[in-house]
Amino acid sequence: IDIRRIESLKDGQTFIGNRVRCKVVKNRVAPPFRQAEFDIMFTSDMHGINHWGDVIDLAVEHDVIKKTGAFYSYGDVRLGQGRMNAVKFLGENLEMGTEIEQRVRSLAGVKGAAPVESFAPPATAEAVEAEAELSVDA
Repeated sequence: IDIRRIESLKDGQTFIGNRVRCKVVKNRVAPPFRQAEFDIMFTSDMHGINHWGDVIDLAVEHDVIKKTGAFYSYGDVRLGQGRMNAVKFLGENLEMGTEIEQRVRSLAGVKGAAPVESFAPPATAEAVEAEAELSVDA
């Protein structure tokens, strides 16, 4: 797999992630030279592959979300000005995000896998211990 950074994502002057393009160069079970683009985030509140960014990209591609200039809207609801604001909106409004994701999945012909409801990071051992201590004290 050939992974290349195509854009650095910033919030003001702070780098918050990278937009990458992955190309499968050699594949024994599927056609080679397929490509995918996605965001890899590395902030404390968003890290890893940006799920809602992918949902927005696919929703725009399948005309579920309308993009007018820099504004993204779903029906009468304005998601935000700029892609990252729309991503934050869907992350905060999981019900609408899940609805959009289901429509994209049905239009793309994806069956089976249900959308993930929450993208909270897994709890660390220290966090679990601290929470247990708080519940014992109460």
